[in-house]
Amino acid sequence: MAKIKITLVKSVIGYSEQQRKTVRSLGLTKTGRSVIQNDTPDILGKVKKVNHLLKVEEVDS
Repeated sequence: MAKIKITLVKSVIGYSEQQRKTVRSLGLTKTGRSVIQNDTPDILGKVKKVNHLLKVEEVDS
């Protein structure tokens, strides 16, 4: 299964509570932090909702 690296590049301050919860559900807490997630439809949907706050890269397993 493919993996993606998700980095929070912009603060969630000033954004809606729903967007904050989406970022938190991806496993991101602070600006500059990164997580590696599986490339599933659930994760990709979350990334699409808050893509203006994130940087996404493909990772070789």
